[in-house]
Amino acid sequence: MARRGRRRPVVPGAGPALDALKADVMRREGWAVNPARPDDVKYEIARSIGVPLQPGAGGELRTGEAGKIGGRIGGPMVREMIRMAQERLAGQTPRM
Repeated sequence: MARRGRRRPVVPGAGPALDALKADVMRREGWAVNPARPDDVKYEIARSIGVPLQPGAGGELRTGEAGKIGGRIGGPMVREMIRMAQERLAGQTPRM
């Protein structure tokens, strides 16, 4: 998590849409999410599973601890993106 500041979406300009997706998905998962700061949900998740994550101090986490937090966020996001892609594909006319 210490490297988060250097990560960028592959598609330029996609960051705000990904943040909105994260906020929406995590809200549906039952987490309190501030839409202006969707990354902050990781602190609430960490607290709920007993992982000692504090702002600016993620470098001390073990890989397993970081994965427990990230999995609770990334898993639902990936499932939602797959669902969205399937809906789009189902609505398209097959190419020949």
